Amino acid sequence: MIRVFITDDHEIYLEGLALLLGKQDGIEVIGTAISGKDLLGQIQGLQTDILLLDVYLPDIGEEELLQGIRACRPEMKVIYLTLLRGTRYIHKLTRHNIQGYLLKNAALEELLTAVRTVHDGGSYFSKDIHIGDREEDFRNTITIEDRQIDDILSRRELEVLKLICKEYSNAEIAEKLFLSVSTVETHRKNLIAKLGVNNTVGLVKFALRNNLID
Repeated sequence: MIRVFITDDHEIYLEGLALLLGKQDGIEVIGTAISGKDLLGQIQGLQTDILLLDVYLPDIGEEELLQGIRACRPEMKVIYLTLLRGTRYIHKLTRHNIQGYLLKNAALEELLTAVRTVHDGGSYFSKDIHIGDREEDFRNTITIEDRQIDDILSRRELEVLKLICKEYSNAEIAEKLFLSVSTVETHRKNLIAKLGVNNTVGLVKFALRNNLID
């Protein structure tokens, strides 16, 4: 029996995935968490073989969370789930010895293959996720379905992104949205991290490809 623990901040997705996996032969869902801190609060006593983990949890950074996991349970096998096809997250996360990286909209059969492969000592990285190092490898990899953008970006982050694309400075964005400059800087950094780009040019390219600029 493969014991699986799932962490995701979208409760409907979390509950649906837990229910679906729990019906599969040879798999037992032993628990769930809706935040990174919730997971860390449970992890010491978890008797699980595999952790399915959302790549972005709003309450804690992905590297900080993985460091917390490894400090308590260095042997735990981790498969990350993501909405992003084009991402550089994976290069940071593989330094923390993750075993898998999979799209959230993957077919059930692929998810089961990933879980079983990792359980048997292998690794599984979806071929549909683009992880090249060069800029040209990312040229066409950061397009997201309309319905998924709201899952990735908050309303405020979307507002900041649109103003960045209009060439507003951090100070101008702060004044327009009644925020502090440091808050705008944090939003800009979060946008770059979430969307897997390197800089402001990458943010603008993302907005153009996804028709986010008015």
